[in-house]
Amino acid sequence: MIVEIKDLKKVYAGRTVVNIPELQINEGETIGLVGNNGAGKTTLFRMLLDLIRPDAGGIFSKNENVASTDEWKNYTASFLDENFLIDYLTPEEYFIFIGSLHNMTRTDVEQYLQRYLEFFNGEILNSGKYIRDFSKGNQNKVGIAAALMQNPELLILDEPFANLDPTTQIRLKSLVRSLRTTHQVTTIISSHDLNHVTDVCGRIILLEKGQVIKDIQTTENTLTELEAYFSA
Repeated sequence: MIVEIKDLKKVYAGRTVVNIPELQINEGETIGLVGNNGAGKTTLFRMLLDLIRPDAGGIFSKNENVASTDEWKNYTASFLDENFLIDYLTPEEYFIFIGSLHNMTRTDVEQYLQRYLEFFNGEILNSGKYIRDFSKGNQNKVGIAAALMQNPELLILDEPFANLDPTTQIRLKSLVRSLRTTHQVTTIISSHDLNHVTDVCGRIILLEKGQVIKDIQTTENTLTELEAYFSA
């Protein structure tokens, strides 16, 4: 088990936005976190990354409370949104900076980026543009590739398929599958796209008003089950 949630609560302006008594995530799982706007998905991610603190309970990564230790940062990577980027840099400058945090030389970074040329689709490198001038979809590509530079054991992605063109969505799904099968990375993905998450995730967690409504293993019937729930 890599992540355990115990009696977790977060309250804003008197409204409980996350209320999860218990939840466990095992090593190597690929989790799809789904729910309507306001379900608590991003708030949960931000508590998992210690960006905000819960009002009760805690999140434990490898049995350590993320609010009490920094050890989890050594094996956890994430990309939540473009605010995680340093947008006044070019992609090359940003990748070199992130690589330096992980003791990678410029040559190491250049070799690393070769893996993602297809994913970048000729739109990221050597563009002469700052990250702030990219589309949100291309900013997503930069953020995801930068997060993976750490070779994480735990990866957290908030709406990674949003704003991507169909070709890149397919390539991202292939990338997520390889993380599970080849590298045994535990990946938690939030998404409004039920097709994508049921396609790549072995387990689906449905949040509504901060509570876990469903926690199911993905089968051939899962997409239909989720569509029925959201259309009811």
